[in-house]
Formats: sequence, C-alpha cells, structure tokens
Amino acid sequence: MGAGDVVVLLAGIASIAFALTDIFQAVIVPRAPTLSYRISFIVWRSLWRVWPALATRLHPRDAQRREEFLATFAPLALIVMLVAWVAVLVLGYGAVLWGLRGELAPAPHSYFDAAYFAGTSLLTIGFGDIVARQGIARFVSLCAAASGLGVVSVTTAYLFALFGTFQRREAFIVTFAARAGSPPSAIGLYEIAAMTHTRSHLSDLMREAQGWTAALMESHLAYPVLAFFRSSHDEQSWVGTLGALLDASLLADTMLDPEECGEARICFSIARHTVRDLASFFRIAKMVSGDPGIARADFDRACERLVAAGYALCERDAAWERFARTRGEYAGPLNAMARFFRIPQVAWIGDGAVSHAHEGQANARGT
Repeated sequence: MGAGDVVVLLAGIASIAFALTDIFQAVIVPRAPTLSYRISFIVWRSLWRVWPALATRLHPRDAQRREEFLATFAPLALIVMLVAWVAVLVLGYGAVLWGLRGELAPAPHSYFDAAYFAGTSLLTIGFGDIVARQGIARFVSLCAAASGLGVVSVTTAYLFALFGTFQRREAFIVTFAARAGSPPSAIGLYEIAAMTHTRSHLSDLMREAQGWTAALMESHLAYPVLAFFRSSHDEQSWVGTLGALLDASLLADTMLDPEECGEARICFSIARHTVRDLASFFRIAKMVSGDPGIARADFDRACERLVAAGYALCERDAAWERFARTRGEYAGPLNAMARFFRIPQVAWIGDGAVSHAHEGQANARGT
C-alpha cells in the first residue's frame, strides 16, 4: 500500500466518522447539537437560504400557494439529509476500499468501482460481482452493511419521534386558537375567556402552556428541522402561539390582579427563555433592541378592549412603562424568528397592533 493509498484510506475513515457523528448527534442525542459544520445543519441551512425566495418567485401573488410551497421544505429537508448521509458514507467507504483494493476480487479499476462496491454493501444489495477476499476488506464491507442498516433503523425511529412531537405541538396550537382566536392574540385570549365565562380557567391554561413551551424549546433545539414544519391550519403557527402566550402573560403581570397572574409569570419566564435560546441557535438575532414593537396607542386600545370585556386594570401609565420595557426584551428576537421562518403576518397584541417587522415583511412580499 503506497502513501497515496494511505491518504485516501484516512480520508475515507474521516468521512465515515463525519457522517456517523452527525447521525448520532442529530438523531440519537436528545440535546441541541453544538457543531455548525455538520451535514444536517449544512443541508437545512443551505436549502432554507433559497427556498423562501423560490416560493416568492414561483407564486408572487398567491399567498396560499406560496404557503403550501413553504410547507414542503421540512419533508424535503429530511429526504435530502438522509440522501446526504448515505452519499457521504458511500464515498467514505469507497475511499477506504479503494485504499484496500488489493484485497478485493476482481480489483476495482477506479475509485468509482470501489464506491459502487461500498454502495452495494451499505445498502445490503450484494450483487457479488466484487467481493472482499481478505480480513480488513471483509471487515470494512461488514461495517458498511451495518452502517446501512443502522442508518435506516435510526432514521425510521427519528421520523416517528419527529411526527409524534409535531402532533403534540399542533394539538396545543389548535386548542389555544379556540381560546385566543385565529391568528391568536393576547387580547383575543382574555376577550374569549370573558365571553365564555372561563376566566377562572386561565391559570390552568397558563400551566398547560408552561409544559408546551418547555417541550417546544427542548424539541426544536434537539431536532431543528421541526421548526420548519408548518401548521396545517391557516393563520396558525408555533411562533404566533408563542408570541401570543408571551403577550398574554405580560399583560396579566402588568395590568391584571397580581394574585391571579402567578402561573402567567412562570409561563412568561419559560417562553422568554425559549425565544432567546431558539433565536440564538438558529442565528436569527444576537441583540435585544429594546423596541417593544407596538405603539402606546395600540396598548391603550388593548386596555380599552380589556375594560370592555369586564377586566379591572392597574394604573395605565405605570403599566405601559413596565410593559414596553419588558416587551422590548423579546419583541426583536420574536419578530426576527417570524421573518426567518416566513410566518404569515400576525398581530401579537390584538387586531390593531401589527409589529413593524411584519409590516416590512408584508411589503417585501408584495414586491
């Protein structure tokens, strides 16, 4: 074995380790991966750079068809990830077997012949036109077959985990939309609670929202492609639901009876943590602008609607100062996430309060 064969063999081993490490981190390890130079990260990040622009180019005036096109991204990304993992493994095992070509019969005439043998071993096809004659090559071909079976097995389990988590996420979104309107808003939540005489159940809802928000953070950090799965119902999204929960919790803490907002405070803490972690992980926003994202007039209109629904409010000027200061901590990253994931225009507080970021997004879509 010459020096060149050794280099090729080592490069093949590095490629195999690169692919298997990514599969292990993306599928098996239940925590946010820390490395950016991974196959799965490169796949979904690169595809998402062009997918929204392609959606706009194909359907510039049809919002519904554009949304349907964006909804195909996550399933496509999963398929491309699987193909990329298999391709890197085939190329890696092909390089190793090319370095060991003297142990194959007949000896491959080119690297592509070795990669072909690696592919038939990895996919457990085994045509038998090339076979391993000696120990190391036999061991490598067995490792390739085991890798192929392992990739298929763990990917199948991965898909079941993804779809199960997606269904649980969507179940809460649909339930919350029934309580907060569609698209959901903080004011809608309190108005519907007053109209249906379920104000006493708001604490239970906030407690349920705490579990949903924590699960959202953990699942979308561990399985980033989940964030790109769009809701199957119009005007609903996980970003919109998260924003409505934040606003509802903050309104309760700043405007309503302090004795009734304990669960809301806990929900707000978890939801704000979720926004920060997801925005940081997806490299969406690194700084907090301090801009609350709504004007004082919008806040006053929201207060009038709460009063009309029968709520007793705290002193408005002091509440606005605290509300604006606190909302400025999450409004920027939240709106940046909505732009990044191309979430349809959402009014976080109520019908009259559309964030500046979404106004810009709507104008961009119209061009």
